[in-house]
Amino acid sequence: MRDDSSDIETVAIAPIAPGHVESFHRALDLVARERKYLSFLEAPSLDQVRSFQLERIERGDPAYGAIVRGEIVGWCDITRHDRPIHAHRGALGMGILPAYRGRGLGRKLIDAALTQARKAGFVRIELFVHSDNVRAIALYDKVGFVREGVQRDAVCIDGEYRDAIMMAIVERENASG
Repeated sequence: MRDDSSDIETVAIAPIAPGHVESFHRALDLVARERKYLSFLEAPSLDQVRSFQLERIERGDPAYGAIVRGEIVGWCDITRHDRPIHAHRGALGMGILPAYRGRGLGRKLIDAALTQARKAGFVRIELFVHSDNVRAIALYDKVGFVREGVQRDAVCIDGEYRDAIMMAIVERENASG
């Protein structure tokens, strides 16, 4: 029997780099196929994910991975909006593989991404979370996200409608001028 308790000590929280793209794609696909948490039901193609990640890295958008033995087991990223009037805003996305949930990795990942976003001058970081994702909502509450509203029936998976909760952190003191 494998002792999973030792794995937590081998997890590194680090910026997602070009060498992590394939591993990130696998993790994204695994979480997406759970059909519960993400806006994807499966990952986009590896080429699309590679292009997206390399653009993010080039722009300097915060993207952190929880890495075990060179493999991404969780991530948190913040994508800056591309239009000039929205460039002070970013959308947060994250996911953790099932075997690594409940170990504090979500908090470590989101703290790393938020710290980098603040340094990069983000004023508003926003997200939406499925209303039945209690664990994620609790994490977002803990790190300072504020609920801004509910989008009723915003998500439909396998014929089942779910509400989405819109949340954000706004910190004008991060404005870079």
